[in-house]
Amino acid sequence: MFSDYLEEIISTIMELDPAARSRFEVVLCYPGFHAVVFHRLSNKLWKSKRLTLARFVSHLGRMLTGIEIHPGATLGRRFVIDHGMGVVIGETAVVGDDCFIYQGVTLGAGPEAREGEKTRGVKRHPTLGNGVVVGSGAVIQGDITIEDNARVASGSIVLKNVPANSIVVGVPGRVIYRDGK
Repeated sequence: MFSDYLEEIISTIMELDPAARSRFEVVLCYPGFHAVVFHRLSNKLWKSKRLTLARFVSHLGRMLTGIEIHPGATLGRRFVIDHGMGVVIGETAVVGDDCFIYQGVTLGAGPEAREGEKTRGVKRHPTLGNGVVVGSGAVIQGDITIEDNARVASGSIVLKNVPANSIVVGVPGRVIYRDGK
């Protein structure tokens, strides 16, 4: 089953990244691939309540790839991180199937998370629907939803929900295109 998972990720990278020349190259040289594999292991440990070991495996993944994915985060199928240095995905983030994110993206907690104990165990990171693309350096914060097939432009800061089939740009992020209009 794990081999099927790896095969699916490798195939997706080969399909979506024109720079990927071989499956072997993806396995050896793609930090986004490595980060997702580390997350798969750390998430399994997290779910089995081996929290410190899960955090340690996640930390090793971050040291080796420059991509930080909390072991509690939920990642969908065929999720690709391209040029992933500096990507941060928080504990309660949910990423749907077929999502694609670039370097420097943050899926972080909103300002309400500063309340410490009051927010432990509470959803405080974003949810990305299926087919979402997030450009380089974008920041998406808080318990918000970026609905299916939305695009977040590079450098945008998104603090509010984004409807399906739309494009968001700017600081703060605003919808400039939705359903063909």
